[in-house]
Amino acid sequence: MGTRFLGEPFSRSFKGALMVWCILLLLIQCSLAATSNKSSHHFYKWEVEYMYWSPDGLENVVMGINGKFPGPTIRARAGDTVHVQLKNKLHTEGVVIHWHGIRQKGTPWADGTASISQCAINPGETFDYRFTVDRAGTYFYHGHYGMQRSAGLYGSLIVDVADGEEEPFQYDGEFYLLLSDWWHKSAHHQEVGLSSRPMRWIGEPQSLLINGRGQFGCSLAAHYSNDNSSLSQCDITGHEQWAPYILRVDPNKTYRIRLSSTTALASLNVGIGNHKMVVVEADGNYLQPFETDDLDIYSGESYSVLLKTSQDPSQNYWISFGVRARKPQTPQALTLLNYKANSASKLPLSPPPVTPRWDDYAHSKAFTNKVKALDHKTIPKPPSTYHRRIILLNTQNKMDGYTRWSINNVSLSLPATPYLGSIRFGLKNGFDQTTPPENFTVPYDVMKPPRNPNTTTGNGVYMLGYYSTVDVILQNANVLAENVSETHPWHLHGHDFWVLGYGEGRFTEADEKKFNMKNPPYRNTAVIFPYGWTALRFVADNPGVWAFHCHIEPHLHMGMGVVLAEGVQRVPKIPNEALSCGLTGKKFMTGNHF
Repeated sequence: MGTRFLGEPFSRSFKGALMVWCILLLLIQCSLAATSNKSSHHFYKWEVEYMYWSPDGLENVVMGINGKFPGPTIRARAGDTVHVQLKNKLHTEGVVIHWHGIRQKGTPWADGTASISQCAINPGETFDYRFTVDRAGTYFYHGHYGMQRSAGLYGSLIVDVADGEEEPFQYDGEFYLLLSDWWHKSAHHQEVGLSSRPMRWIGEPQSLLINGRGQFGCSLAAHYSNDNSSLSQCDITGHEQWAPYILRVDPNKTYRIRLSSTTALASLNVGIGNHKMVVVEADGNYLQPFETDDLDIYSGESYSVLLKTSQDPSQNYWISFGVRARKPQTPQALTLLNYKANSASKLPLSPPPVTPRWDDYAHSKAFTNKVKALDHKTIPKPPSTYHRRIILLNTQNKMDGYTRWSINNVSLSLPATPYLGSIRFGLKNGFDQTTPPENFTVPYDVMKPPRNPNTTTGNGVYMLGYYSTVDVILQNANVLAENVSETHPWHLHGHDFWVLGYGEGRFTEADEKKFNMKNPPYRNTAVIFPYGWTALRFVADNPGVWAFHCHIEPHLHMGMGVVLAEGVQRVPKIPNEALSCGLTGKKFMTGNHF
């Protein structure tokens, strides 16, 4: 029987099959690539209401979302759409939520600022927030109506890099810590006190919270006390609402710790026992990595740090948060870095890291000056010149017996109609048409300012040229008390800015030579130190109306902010429900739609 040769027919059939499989594989790859490039849509249905909770071991009333405090964490990828359907279940007050650090490009009505970008959501009503998270980073959200941030309306918002992209650092795991302060008296109590004549201050917060958890009346570290402290060791099972949030880690790994401060008042410092931190991100922008023993974080700021678990794995280590920039009357917030081989109940060998002295501003400035942008591949380079410079003097004043915070002697008082609607539709009666002052008087001595009893309230707007480059000089001064100047963290909505520099005393044009034009950090929140100045530069490239204010909530409540507008006629159609109050609401009621 002859030999059967199978090679040629098999070869032809194999080649044909291979070609079919190659085409199918190519189609699958294209489909996967197309899928990976598509942004995702994240839908959340939230209800905001007051509820009983024990943030620090003492039951109180907090503002929560869907029965949670803090509110649910949002996690998305850069380019994704977030849709939050928010129902107000508060019985007697409105509500809005600001998505802190999200620039709201193309959706300025979703910025969540009452009287600026939208009307407050009335009790029983629902508002849909839809926006794109355009950039990876560490963010958070919080109430922006009255003093609802003090009441507990906040949560974390984490944006990961888009599919196919990588960050300029690597890590094995991560934690996110949302920092806040907590009073036992209600936010309404505080609000009424600030608005009284004379002002009644409720005092410093009773507790500092880490992810909504703190301890009052006891200490996790009472074991180490040598000062006859009356605080006893906390008796915790781990199931309490106020039990510390423990960071459980494996040895010889690198962890990313995301830190965000939504404090209403306190500036904080974080330290981790026997461990150093490498700072790599601030406000959603990458930094030149630098190592530090401790880190200052002001209200409104976010950071990412890398932590190497390189210490003795048979031990646990303290993580401490203490008050800076105000004489502390609030105990440190504490939690544990728990190496997993150990029980979380095992106390560290050493006491918690000591927070630097509250008024050691040299320490604060040394840290702040280390914060620099990574490079111009990831961070845009600042324009070399500016079109307009606005100098904002921060002062505390009296007005008819009331205590106010003022900017260039004008204390902000928001109008009934959101600016976005008034400007978009030319409603000149919606707010003061007089441009606010762009500087303060020449003979003013910031070291010994006069006690000005003649502060005025106003709600004018700085109208900025679309795509113009704007410099803002934040100028600090004395407060009403003798020889006291406070620290103010300023937050800009809708933009990031370059922090060009810091200085002492009154800013002059000669100080421009101190500007960092090479690698200034790109941020949305910047601190102004006592008796000093901070220079910022940004491009007005985001059509809308935007708040710019001190992020200390009592200061904003007392008038410490301004309003900026740019390219408002370029804003797409604004949802009617965003403008259903004030003059715009009356237009809708009469059927006279825009």
